[in-house]
Amino acid sequence: MPVPKILRIVNRFNLGGITYNVSYLSAYMGPEYETLLVGGPEEAHEKNSLYIPHQLGLKPLIISEMRRSLNPFKDIRAYFKLRHIIKTFKPDIVHTHASKAGFIGRLAARHEGVTHIIHTFHGHVFKGYFNAVLTQLIIKTERYLAKRSSVLIAISPTQAKDLGVVYKISKPERIRVVRLGFDLNRFFSNEQHLRQQFRLQHAINDTTLALGIIGRLAPIKQHHLLLDQLARIHKQTTRPYVVFIIGDGETGPALLNQLKALHQKEQLPADCIRFLGWIEKLEDVIHGLDGVLLCSKNEGTPVSLIEAQAAGVSIISTKVGGVEDVVIQPMALLSDVNAPDMFGNHILNFINNAQQYIDSAKACRHQISTTYSYTRLCKDMQQVYASVLDITQ
Repeated sequence: MPVPKILRIVNRFNLGGITYNVSYLSAYMGPEYETLLVGGPEEAHEKNSLYIPHQLGLKPLIISEMRRSLNPFKDIRAYFKLRHIIKTFKPDIVHTHASKAGFIGRLAARHEGVTHIIHTFHGHVFKGYFNAVLTQLIIKTERYLAKRSSVLIAISPTQAKDLGVVYKISKPERIRVVRLGFDLNRFFSNEQHLRQQFRLQHAINDTTLALGIIGRLAPIKQHHLLLDQLARIHKQTTRPYVVFIIGDGETGPALLNQLKALHQKEQLPADCIRFLGWIEKLEDVIHGLDGVLLCSKNEGTPVSLIEAQAAGVSIISTKVGGVEDVVIQPMALLSDVNAPDMFGNHILNFINNAQQYIDSAKACRHQISTTYSYTRLCKDMQQVYASVLDITQ
């Protein structure tokens, strides 16, 4: 008897949590399913992440026209390429991940007569991204697509509430929560060696605190807020510290200009902020840090906070999206997104009282590694597929 076929469609193969998750789902769903993974290339300022599926023995199909930004000509070409793939592969389920893939992929699947269509929201763009008119258009489009989907998957309880109650994308009973999953074992080996290596490489002594913020340099991530708050609190502490900005993106040049201006005004020393760009193996960096920062205006499930907790690193973050669903550290410092000074005060509190937060963070490591394991992710998704296909497990 032939096994069910899954066509898995992702926006693009850029370095981030989505690539890891679609790769794990494609590689580790077991012999019960045949999976084809399809997606677009990374954008400018992003790092290609095809090495992730390749390391797992996967050979994804790349649709060059599948892009993050709106481009009618490329979007239409991507749509017809997906229809051709669907005709050829004949999937039992089309499972789309994230917004662009969800829009084009679900339309293509619907028009090719695919019976079972599933979409995973890896965050949403209903707040903080676009103007009111475009945001309402996106919400109405998602409601239209939701009616043509078998199941919607949220990656956190907060996101499920957003989809079912706040923005009314679909009825709550048609939304399933499946948390992300990762191979977090890589954060449990060679920890002391990696810490020493990183701090030696960047000339950080034992008395200097190292903090990091990890992710795209984009408006929604609000890195400018971090620099403003560091300038405000800098002279209120005598403890030496360094903040590493890990990632790249469209706001990079503006942040460099902002840092230069703050340095010229003698509000913030230039050498306490360091830009590292994208790092493939985050475990090479994160063990050298004492705290991980996040100051986004909106988030889905912030992967950097999951990985930081697995490494036993403290969290200082805004309370947005799925942050409160993810953070299990009892002493994590969380602030309201509309209270930037509170975020800055939390950084100052951490710098001045670091050891108690560091000790608390190390006590929660194993819990997060169980909750967000890739084996649990695959098991949960198998149950979703079985229910959609009406298979008794």
